[in-house]
Amino acid sequence: MQTVKDRMIEMYVTCFGLGYAPVASGTFGTLGGVAVAALVGWTWPEHYLLLLIALTAVMSLVGAWCGAWAERRYGRKDPGQFVLDEVVGYMVTVMWMSFPGWNHLIWGFFLFRFFDIVKPYPARQLEKLKGGWGIVVDDLVAGAYALLVLTVIRHFFPTFFGS
Repeated sequence: MQTVKDRMIEMYVTCFGLGYAPVASGTFGTLGGVAVAALVGWTWPEHYLLLLIALTAVMSLVGAWCGAWAERRYGRKDPGQFVLDEVVGYMVTVMWMSFPGWNHLIWGFFLFRFFDIVKPYPARQLEKLKGGWGIVVDDLVAGAYALLVLTVIRHFFPTFFGS
């Protein structure tokens, strides 16, 4: 029988059920990150970067703590239902000094999904970390790679995003 605590953790790590998508749960989970970034950008655009950094840090720490719970609950390492890692990885991807707008968020979505699937060095190796850290950290690295690509595009093609 699930306790209230179990249900709360389940809602958190599945991003309110996005992790139960019948296919591509990671892609659906990333949409949770899009929602958080958009909400922060629309609500507090002047504090966008600071809030994303704080939310990413707190959500990553809590997510790593919940990782062992999720592995026990779903019976496997890095279960597909656990999509909080996609949320925080995506939030790293779209960290910008101020709210960057929809084009940035959309391109960030595709770039993050690419790097999350490909898992360039050292992301793949970091998956082997114990418990929740192995679940979360590889996505933070994928997000950093995607942010790097977005930064290069914005630097060399400043009008690409309509800015």
